[in-house]
Amino acid sequence: MSENIQSLNNAGRAQVLVEALPYIQKYYGKVIVVKYGGNAMINEELKHDVMSDMVLMNLIGVKVVLVHGGGPEISSMLKRVGKESQFVDGLRVTDEETSEIVQMVLAGKINKSLVGKLQLLGGRAMGVCGMDGGLLKARMVDPRLGYVGEIEKVDATLIGDLLEKGYIPVVSTIGTDASGHVYNINADTAAAAIAAELKAEALISMTDTVGLLRDPKDPTSLIRRIDLKGCEELKAQGIISGGMIPKVDCCTKAIREGVRKVFIIDGRVPHALLIETLTNEGAGTMFKMELTKK
Repeated sequence: MSENIQSLNNAGRAQVLVEALPYIQKYYGKVIVVKYGGNAMINEELKHDVMSDMVLMNLIGVKVVLVHGGGPEISSMLKRVGKESQFVDGLRVTDEETSEIVQMVLAGKINKSLVGKLQLLGGRAMGVCGMDGGLLKARMVDPRLGYVGEIEKVDATLIGDLLEKGYIPVVSTIGTDASGHVYNINADTAAAAIAAELKAEALISMTDTVGLLRDPKDPTSLIRRIDLKGCEELKAQGIISGGMIPKVDCCTKAIREGVRKVFIIDGRVPHALLIETLTNEGAGTMFKMELTKK
């Protein structure tokens, strides 16, 4: 009896691998940019799952780029040094002292911690920030916000070189201007710009929601597939509102600039990356330029 159960278990495992094959073939040699943040970044179990997923994807030939934020860690460090976090329109006010702490936390502690976890799991990772190799050229968004930047130009040469050598680039979102001023850049914005410059096959944004919802109070109202026209209609109807507007705008901008598919997925789901990329189930909302009519 136990042998029969074991045989069924083995057959089930083999079937999972067989079903993943077309997705492995689809993404082999292609670039996928993952924007990593939210609860998946704070919860250690979920963090292990995300890093494991990325190593597996890298080992089967997917060129994975990890772009991360770190808002809670920055707030925690500011509190430790006795500096109060201030926000304007949801964006952190970043004076010169705060800018230094942002660099220390994003490009230092968080970035190197993620690199270390990827390498412990058997991956080859390299940490970079937007200052390295002129990756992210930025300018000041609003004098009220201080050193908060918007991207003027992306030079992804360094990331391309790392991908060709088999590394997983781990990117912290700090940029500079021509005068050497350092800016904190929104991770969603940076991930979309980097994905567009790389002409990525997909951009995957890990969030603390199940995806784009028709009713924000009803998680079962998930919209699984949507195109740019559909996004504009939902914004006009007020269905896309609040904090979801800038996330969706980043998704649609990436699509317009050459990324084939963009996903918003629930980073709280274990192995959400693999579910989205290597199964037929999906784990969130997929954005495309135009949906194919059936």
